Amino acid sequence: MASKPGILTDWPWKPLGSFKYVILAPWVAHSIYSFMVKEGKDRDLSNLLIFPFLLWRMLHNQIWITLSRYQTAKGSNRIVDKGIEFDQVDRECNWDDQILFNGTLFYLGNLTLASGSHMPFWRTDGVVLTVLLHVGPVEFLYYWFHRALHHHYLYSRYHSHHHSSVVTQPITSVIHPFAEHIAYFILFAIPLLTVTLTGTGSIASLAGYVTYIDFMNNMGHCNFELIPKSLFSIFPPLKYLMFHSLHHTQFRTNYSLFMPVYDYIYGTTDKSSDNLYETSLTRSEELAEVVHLTHLTTPESIYHLPLGFASVASQPLTSKWYFWMMLPVTFWSMMLTLIYDRTFLIERNTFKGLNLHIRSIPRFNIHYHLKWKREAINSLIEGAILDADSKGVKVLSLGLLNQGEELNRNGELYIQRNPQLKMRVVDGSSLAVAIVLNSIPKQTTQVLLRGSLSKVAFAIAHALCQRGIKIVTLYEEEYQTLAKRLMTESGNNLVVSRSYVQKVWLVGDGMVEEEQLNAPKGTLFIPFSQIPPKNIRKDCIYLSTPAMATPAALKNIHSCENWLPRRVMSAWRVAGIVHALEGWDVHECGNSMFNVEKVWKASLHHGFSPLNQPTTKTLE
Repeated sequence: MASKPGILTDWPWKPLGSFKYVILAPWVAHSIYSFMVKEGKDRDLSNLLIFPFLLWRMLHNQIWITLSRYQTAKGSNRIVDKGIEFDQVDRECNWDDQILFNGTLFYLGNLTLASGSHMPFWRTDGVVLTVLLHVGPVEFLYYWFHRALHHHYLYSRYHSHHHSSVVTQPITSVIHPFAEHIAYFILFAIPLLTVTLTGTGSIASLAGYVTYIDFMNNMGHCNFELIPKSLFSIFPPLKYLMFHSLHHTQFRTNYSLFMPVYDYIYGTTDKSSDNLYETSLTRSEELAEVVHLTHLTTPESIYHLPLGFASVASQPLTSKWYFWMMLPVTFWSMMLTLIYDRTFLIERNTFKGLNLHIRSIPRFNIHYHLKWKREAINSLIEGAILDADSKGVKVLSLGLLNQGEELNRNGELYIQRNPQLKMRVVDGSSLAVAIVLNSIPKQTTQVLLRGSLSKVAFAIAHALCQRGIKIVTLYEEEYQTLAKRLMTESGNNLVVSRSYVQKVWLVGDGMVEEEQLNAPKGTLFIPFSQIPPKNIRKDCIYLSTPAMATPAALKNIHSCENWLPRRVMSAWRVAGIVHALEGWDVHECGNSMFNVEKVWKASLHHGFSPLNQPTTKTLE
């Protein structure tokens, strides 16, 4: 929001929240009904196409968002070399408000203007007139209007909201207070109203002009250069028709819309624009020192990728009511994963001089539980490891199910197959153990251990037995497995019981709902697995899967890691970063386990902090 918000700052439908789209419902219903009941020349195709055109605008913008996010992750051709944070994502989440606003005015114009309905698809004279009006009065008036917005009175009340985003994204172009959008619509309506009132309007001229505005706005704010230098060499005047400026960092220069000719005429061109353009084109993709290898979880998790819906990715992963409307997209995305056989980059962060990448295996949770898919998944993971090693990556951490015992023996399979690896592969088990141990309240004397007995579970049980804390299991089979692994360390601290009196449960994969229902009121559930259990008890406390809060120095974090809160990283991801920072020249895979206390202290030393610190009051 602007530093001193003026009148008409908020959109009229802001109180509606996610239900704001209902404002178009009457118009859309009337449009469809009119087209169906009328016949022949009485049907108004231009009216019917308004709603599909609005959908096209949303899709067009989303394509630019995805492209920009991908380029931001790669780091190549960047203009402003800074990161995006959550506050910018929140500020720009209402980018579609201007589409709703324009759509409402399009319907009103179609209804009230005599020549605003029953438009032909194409009229050459109208297209030419639209171009001339934009090149002439629109660009000229925009220059002076934009320059006026930088006067301290208007800037503090309105335009500063737009300039809060120093690192621009395509949708930054339309993030303005409501009052500004009214002014912009009046300005851009000059060609639209002129061709409409003169009877030269057409569907192509109106839709084409608005699409052109969207295209240029998106390209001008995407924070990377698309136009190759050779194009300016072939046609030098193009330089005075389109360019990306430094306007969001140099506020007193580069006021033009898409044609900087007026900046050259009035002396407001930033002198560093040409150098910035040259630098951006030569900026190569940044190579990573640390890679975290994850995968998709549920079919709906594709919408949670940073490359997808920014506002969805900025919140913990949950199912949304409107995802059911996107079932066709979800289905074809799942089909695509069956044929796509390479990992893809989804996010880039920086911390203490390290470039951190997150790459994803194009497979879902369900694939990891199918035996006949294991070989193919292992090939994908091994390919990603070899590719990272060839690019000089120092550490690769295995996230989620990429380190399964049955899949690859906690990553040991890849080390055995590729003993020549210079890079270190980390499964993060020791840090996961440390986080779980430090999440158990200090006064605890006994815990219930339930779930698949993984490498992490055995290490937790071993540490608890050494502390003299009693470990209770529900099943004889689990007891025997633990007793065999722990041997003399367990002593009398390992028992089988179905009393369900324990108020601290350490849980992993395999816990069923019936067992949760038997837990006493106020039970503290502490997961040790990568996937969280389903929370079915409102009278109990559920901690997150092992994770830590990130330090403020970790930059370019603008999405949540799966179901974790903002600026929180899983133990397995943090472990890879700490491994690289400490320069530990060993793998942590298979049965190998670091000193838990050493890893915990190293994580705290580098600024990561505990996420959950229960006290005695937690269990009351």
